[in-house]
Amino acid sequence: MYKHTHYLLCFLLLTPHAYALEGKVVGVTDGDTLAILDVTKSQHRIRLAEIDAPESKQAFGQRAKQALSKLCFGKHAEVRNTSADRYQRVVGTVYCDGLNANSELVRQGMAWVYVQYASKSSPLFALETTARTKKLGLWADPHATPPWEWRRAGRAGTGRPIASLAPTSIDEASSSSSVRGNRRSKVYHLFHCPSYDAVGPQNRVEFSSEGF
Repeated sequence: MYKHTHYLLCFLLLTPHAYALEGKVVGVTDGDTLAILDVTKSQHRIRLAEIDAPESKQAFGQRAKQALSKLCFGKHAEVRNTSADRYQRVVGTVYCDGLNANSELVRQGMAWVYVQYASKSSPLFALETTARTKKLGLWADPHATPPWEWRRAGRAGTGRPIASLAPTSIDEASSSSSVRGNRRSKVYHLFHCPSYDAVGPQNRVEFSSEGF
């Protein structure tokens, strides 16, 4: 059964055009992750691409989850433009009964554009700007903390966000050092990797991209 599911998923992910995966939404983990059941009764974890919703224990985390549940739970979902992440989740744009859930969450102010992964020309940036201006959802908080900073603070054991550790806009993302190299091991780490902060200051080499 596992092997059959694995081959089916690989086939779906490699299928060009249209959508790569579809099924009924049977679970919502948080504001940017859900589960769908396909026609073979196989369940898949889906991470919404190019957005990052507040974590469950973070301010607005539960509201973001509720927003995604309202958009998708129990509905037919199509996952397009898929890839896979290190947690074995399918990453893609999710359409629930035809509505783009990724865009809708940003429009409602329930998620950030994940600038590290979003295309510079993504229409999500305009939706986020409008939500910020109107102070919708999480933008009602003038000190809203991006989830990637909140997670990094947790890994660092500070119990609070570390300011300016990750880009919060497309312009900042273009100019920040998102790749950190280790002089001794000759290995480099992207900013979201657990080992990124483990490289000692005296042993670091900073790069703006992987194309160094």
